[in-house]
Amino acid sequence: MRIQMLAPQTQLRHKRLLSIAFPLIVANITTPLLGLVDTAILGRMGGLHYLAGAAVGSLIITQLYWVCGFLKMSITGLSAQADPTRAQSKVNVVVQGVLASILLAIVILLLNPLILKAGLWFVGEQGLTNQSTVDYFETRIWGAPAALTNLVLIGWLVGQQLTRSVLIIQVFTNIINIIASLVFVYFFDWGVTGVAAGTLVAEYASVVMCFSLVVKALSGQAYDLNLPNLASLLRLASLNANIFIRNLALQFTLAFVTLIGVGYGTEAAAMNAILMQFFSLIALGLDGIANAVESLVGRAKGQKDFVSLKKEVNTGLIWSSIIALLYTTVFYVFGDEILRLLSNNEDLFILFEDYHVLVLLLPLVSHWCFLFDGVYVGLTAGKTMRNTMLISTLCVFLPTYYLNNSSGNMALWLALLAFLASRGVLLWGDYYLNTRRYPHTRLFGQP
Repeated sequence: MRIQMLAPQTQLRHKRLLSIAFPLIVANITTPLLGLVDTAILGRMGGLHYLAGAAVGSLIITQLYWVCGFLKMSITGLSAQADPTRAQSKVNVVVQGVLASILLAIVILLLNPLILKAGLWFVGEQGLTNQSTVDYFETRIWGAPAALTNLVLIGWLVGQQLTRSVLIIQVFTNIINIIASLVFVYFFDWGVTGVAAGTLVAEYASVVMCFSLVVKALSGQAYDLNLPNLASLLRLASLNANIFIRNLALQFTLAFVTLIGVGYGTEAAAMNAILMQFFSLIALGLDGIANAVESLVGRAKGQKDFVSLKKEVNTGLIWSSIIALLYTTVFYVFGDEILRLLSNNEDLFILFEDYHVLVLLLPLVSHWCFLFDGVYVGLTAGKTMRNTMLISTLCVFLPTYYLNNSSGNMALWLALLAFLASRGVLLWGDYYLNTRRYPHTRLFGQP
């Protein structure tokens, strides 16, 4: 589609969405680069247990923070809905979110021995690997207050459509992390602890950068730093609880695919790891569009501009569809080349032929749920996000897998595909039915 061929208002809408989405897509792309540097450092320490242990420790931390991603999602929606002409309403969202993040971080720090014990239980007894895991985790976990606060502040910036600031933060954090890790490992000789300490330093440096950009965004505007009232805290707690349950259900399905896939043998587990990388590539682009839609839909809801809201959703759907088609085209033309970048195992190349159609379908099916997740984050409609996720998990994902489990590992991916389709259809259906009866739709008052 050529944007210049569209009507002026429509053209402006498309350009605005892309200007918000593009920095987020670039920021998403930079994230895996940090993992590559950490892997390169750990892989040169002289023992595989360093790399394996840090990978396990990082996985435990990453999953923990991923589940806490409800903080970012809820604050993004509330930030977008805040009255742009009243700095106080925007500040109140920041204060609520930071308070919630600190309280949650305190709980995590108090429970960190149990969290580590649970993580090691899943891994099993691995000798030196377990010790490296402990060294990494016990250092990295002290970054929880910074990591969770960063989720809130980045969510607020996305809601304010300041996505270039988010890109700056991401690049800044990665640079600090890389420099600090190199210094701690090669100058101070801290080993695995040094890599974790490098990330720890980067997380706190990121908080400082985030706060400075939030203050800059509010400069010249009058506001007070007041503690939130009970009603606003209860609303935030309700919204966060619903998105938390949604995140747990999503995490369950992804963990199910990984863990059950291991039971089908080494080749199946390796293929699943490859397919998850294709899925991660899809998320880089589709997440950027979805995040842009979050801020635009939230702003339209906050201004009670229903006409603009529908137009923003339609614009987002157009670009989400375009990117999905691009992914499918790239995977069709270059799928084998991408696979060869990820592995040199000839057996996997043969096995990949059975999954190639599935890889082509993944973007076309999943972009609906990515896009409408963004819509419902912007609407802060946590109940709908929770309910559609639970229905898709319990009534679609699990039954599809068990009805097809004679197909082995393929059944897992058929179930995941059905799960993604179900989420997209349910969210779109709910949106369609509710927007037909605006202004009485429950979406506009739902926590």
